[in-house]
Amino acid sequence: MTWKDNFSTQADMYAKYRPQYPPELYRFIKNLVKNYHLAWDCGTGNGQVATSLAPFFDNVIATDASQSQLAQAKPLFNIEYRMAKAEVSGLSSNSVDLITVAQAIHWFDFEPFFAEVRRVAHNDTVIAVWGYGLLKISPELDGILQYLYADILGSYWDIERKHLDVAYQTIPFPFKTIETPQFNIRLQWNLTQLIGYLKTWSSVQKFIAAKGYNPLTEIADDLEKTWGNAQMQQEIDWDIYLKVGKVN
Repeated sequence: MTWKDNFSTQADMYAKYRPQYPPELYRFIKNLVKNYHLAWDCGTGNGQVATSLAPFFDNVIATDASQSQLAQAKPLFNIEYRMAKAEVSGLSSNSVDLITVAQAIHWFDFEPFFAEVRRVAHNDTVIAVWGYGLLKISPELDGILQYLYADILGSYWDIERKHLDVAYQTIPFPFKTIETPQFNIRLQWNLTQLIGYLKTWSSVQKFIAAKGYNPLTEIADDLEKTWGNAQMQQEIDWDIYLKVGKVN
């Protein structure tokens, strides 16, 4: 079973610049769970979600197919990081109380993954998957970023990215759905932080490999002029696309 390794080369930037999810998202998910013995964070990357689940659970198993990503993860006494594909986790059957997948399920082979979910779940297991799409700042800056996203990088995005473009509406979810509120990521960033985040995009890295230069140079002047003082912070906003359900 193959997988697309789009993030190992920029794993250090990913750990530094990828946005954190809001605490209220974790509280909402926690309150749906009946038992707190074991959580499985699948596609954990640098362990961002796993470390947020750790205070609530006796143990967290965090899996990812990229060893470079796992090398960036923060060690905690009750988190076990494992290099494993989503579809073949190595977890025991009927053992997991909560399954989370953040900004990753669109890369998975859906049917084998869902079969693995059912195998490791018991009658009370909750699954929560979420992702986020293109950030929003202001009409002027959003226009520049949309030009980068669609016109400059359009052909360098993998087809799986389209799931995020339509707010995860095309992601299958064959479980008993639980109604969810709307959550957003909101951060205060300066221009350096924004550029650092843009460099983590898989399409940027593919463009550099193909063209030999950074595509961000094509918007640099407009971005700097529109932003103003580079050290000035502005609010960055992402909509979170969340699906939650009971497995069995």
